[in-house]
Amino acid sequence: MNSELLEEQMDEVRERLLVALDALPDEALLQPGTIGQWSVADTLAHLVVWEAELVTALARISGGKKPTRLLEALADVDAYNAERMQENSGRDLDRIFDDLIGVRRQLEIRLAQFSEKELTNPRQYSFLEGKPLWELIKANCYGHELKHLPAIETFSAAWLAAEDAAVGSIGLDDIEVISHDDVE
Repeated sequence: MNSELLEEQMDEVRERLLVALDALPDEALLQPGTIGQWSVADTLAHLVVWEAELVTALARISGGKKPTRLLEALADVDAYNAERMQENSGRDLDRIFDDLIGVRRQLEIRLAQFSEKELTNPRQYSFLEGKPLWELIKANCYGHELKHLPAIETFSAAWLAAEDAAVGSIGLDDIEVISHDDVE
């Protein structure tokens, strides 16, 4: 797996995510309890946090260092998620979207620094315990998005169906006609 193939996979999954989000108003994105206990915005912030952690890890790896923080996070995912969720609670939606875009750009820059051998050799990095680097990237980037994507797509479809049903339920008897004579 080379960086171009990784980026292709990243782009395909991100496109699906953006399509699912495209028609949702801010109100829907911020509604708590739509994906487990989280809102869609919470889920996006969660994805950003993990991808940002991956960017930091790749910077450390390219500098010849062990990505200690990412490895510790992966060792206790629930604790890491709880801490990050508390830090990001109530985060501004525009900032979340800016970070979603910005972190991905940073990841693409970091990814380009690795050769195909560095990405695919399972013995390249001892701290990965026999796994190639591309698997770590997948797990914390597009593979992670893929885990959350069905819930986001389901919520998006349900929200849009409810909106359509609400619009379709308005009959002519529900509309009050105001004539020009009634307007002052």
